[in-house]
Amino acid sequence: MLLTSIKTKLKLTSTQKVLMSKHAGISRFTYNWGLATWQVLYKEGYKPNHLILKKFFNNEVKTVFPWIKEKGICQKITEFAFENLGKAFQNFFEKRADYPKFKRKGRNSSFTINAGGKPINIGGNRIKLPTIGWVSTYESLPHTTTTKVTISQTAGDWYISCSYEIEREITNKEYDYVGVDLGVKVRSVG
Repeated sequence: MLLTSIKTKLKLTSTQKVLMSKHAGISRFTYNWGLATWQVLYKEGYKPNHLILKKFFNNEVKTVFPWIKEKGICQKITEFAFENLGKAFQNFFEKRADYPKFKRKGRNSSFTINAGGKPINIGGNRIKLPTIGWVSTYESLPHTTTTKVTISQTAGDWYISCSYEIEREITNKEYDYVGVDLGVKVRSVG
């Protein structure tokens, strides 16, 4: 099996655009909260990680902000925001990236969702996203499944991207030997 990916533009209604913006806002808020909390804990001598921050956020912070649990909002976006924060710090510690920065509204808005371990069916010009429901695409998607999707905004347009597996074609060997061309020396007669 080979892993491949696709990214395509979404054809959204105005209501769906608002819903996408809410998801991206919650993802940004969660990431920024995690980064700020990480910095405070580090200054106080602790060694934080994204798993501890996620647990505290889910048990203590989510209860203070009811808009995070609003109907129609996929609760997995906070999980992926912490996962992205953990990857950002890992890349920083391994000297592959700069120190993580706070996310700003309107710049690289995105969020990732999954179906709680169940496959997400894609194919054709529509896809049913967990909690969000059916959304349309401008181009036809291959008929397959994926485990998670990322939705991002660029220049006012929303895009969906995901990875999926395809079968690798196995070619049969036609011959048991290989020919090698060593070239021919030509002597010019002149």
